Amino acid sequence: MPVARRRRVRRPLAEEGTPPPLSASVARTVRFEEVDQLRMMWHGRYAGWLEDGREAFGLRYGVRYADFHDHAVIVPLKTLSIDYKRPLRYGETYLITASLSWSDAALLQFTYAITDAEGREMTLASTIQLMLSPEGVLLLEHPPFFNDFRAAWREGTLCP
Repeated sequence: MPVARRRRVRRPLAEEGTPPPLSASVARTVRFEEVDQLRMMWHGRYAGWLEDGREAFGLRYGVRYADFHDHAVIVPLKTLSIDYKRPLRYGETYLITASLSWSDAALLQFTYAITDAEGREMTLASTIQLMLSPEGVLLLEHPPFFNDFRAAWREGTLCP
């Protein structure tokens, strides 16, 4: 019988000379509506939790989804990878940390760590989001507002 292989969460390799990733965190508590009959976090809710991490990141660094929308840029998910290490249970508190890695391509590469109240790694994840025009055409360059964000990131005026 073949042995199932566990897929690893993609972690972008930092290229020499690029700024370190930027991170933001948000604390949450597992709600009753998010658990299955075993009172364990239902796997289908994790995508929403990652969204919470991206929202916290956008608020902290001024690159919210509304900012992309206001500049006529769509940022849909292309890939999503989740490595469930330990289950979270009803009532437990946890921290979602979303980290954006530098990319010269017009995309967003996030990695995520979900940790419990004791700091144990519960889940690791990664996403890639493309930057598209409103017509769905892939952008080959970052939009000007995002270039401003990248310039501040490179200059070190954003706190990692």
